[in-house]
Amino acid sequence: MADRVGKDIDNRVSLVALDSYNPDVVKDRLTELLASLGGMPQFVKPGQKVLLKPNLLAGKTPDRAVTTHPEIVRAVIELAKQAGGIVSVGDSPGIGTPENVARKSGIMDVIDETGVRFAPFEQSVKIKTRSGTFHELEVAQDILDADVIINLPKLKTHQMMGLTCAVKNMFGAVVGLRKPRLHLQAGTDKSFFALMLLDLCEQLQPTLNIVDAVVGMEGEGPGSGDPVQIGALLAGSNAQAVDTVATELVDMQPQQVWTQQKAIDTGRPFTNLQELELVGAPLSELKIDNFRPAKMTDVNFGLKGFLKNSLKHSITARPVVTVSECKLCNDCVNHCPPEAMKIENHKLLIDYDRCIRCFCCQELCPHGALHTQQGLLLRLHSFLQGFKH
Repeated sequence: MADRVGKDIDNRVSLVALDSYNPDVVKDRLTELLASLGGMPQFVKPGQKVLLKPNLLAGKTPDRAVTTHPEIVRAVIELAKQAGGIVSVGDSPGIGTPENVARKSGIMDVIDETGVRFAPFEQSVKIKTRSGTFHELEVAQDILDADVIINLPKLKTHQMMGLTCAVKNMFGAVVGLRKPRLHLQAGTDKSFFALMLLDLCEQLQPTLNIVDAVVGMEGEGPGSGDPVQIGALLAGSNAQAVDTVATELVDMQPQQVWTQQKAIDTGRPFTNLQELELVGAPLSELKIDNFRPAKMTDVNFGLKGFLKNSLKHSITARPVVTVSECKLCNDCVNHCPPEAMKIENHKLLIDYDRCIRCFCCQELCPHGALHTQQGLLLRLHSFLQGFKH
């Protein structure tokens, strides 16, 4: 992996308004977005291998706001090629093969039409982490082979982490079933998982982060929430800086976003707006009201030992099956990290004593049959927090 460029503008985040995915408009707005950062040639030099890493969570159509919109991917491909880059597009979906997910999301059509390479993230390589949250991680060889990584997240709520944007999107560098393994290693400790995400993103250092926030997702994201018009594009060379602005854009508090709060707790830079240089459209004009966050799924009252274990169901949320929507497809069973789910007598059953509250099942259910139910104390805490803010 080559040294990244543009580090002198790490604190700069560019914003533009964009209210639709009209292909005649998207490229112009994207060009305007990047002009404040020096343009695409600031990040891509002739002959460099450029990997675009969109969000390809699952095989859903673009209108569902689950994946990065194909017209955003198309415009970035064209600009990177114009700068002389040798472009490929890749990700490792949560469920389904990369090819099928890319096809259903409309991104494979863009890849075919622009003549770039599709990187299915098949080969995995172990890398050492700098901070040691995990001693090593396994990531796609395609990521490591790239000279330039352009991170293309979709702005969405996330049932486990609160919000998924630039930092969380790099989790797609972890290939296939290695993702559930990391969830299992982190267990119920969302703080630990958030630190792993920060470590991973900092290790891979995407060169440029461009956020698709034209239509985002609110509610029970990242796979079963509701599309919401936000009307913006964000870009910056530092993923954490971009996430700080994205959190403010949808009027969420840092404590609602696990990666954001852990970045603050660990003294990482670019975690508040005062550190950042915002350029382009004023953030105040793009902020949206009444954005509906994901339900809070965990709260730490400082309890330890047997007290915390005994109150587990009251101070955390849990996935619950909507029987009428469940198709008994086994996707959740096959992808549950602690193997806490099974189908028995034509019913989906969840062993809540084994469940680690990672919400992979809710995230990946293709039918939206799983939702989040909060425990009594967590519901009370969420109510008081909402009243406070």
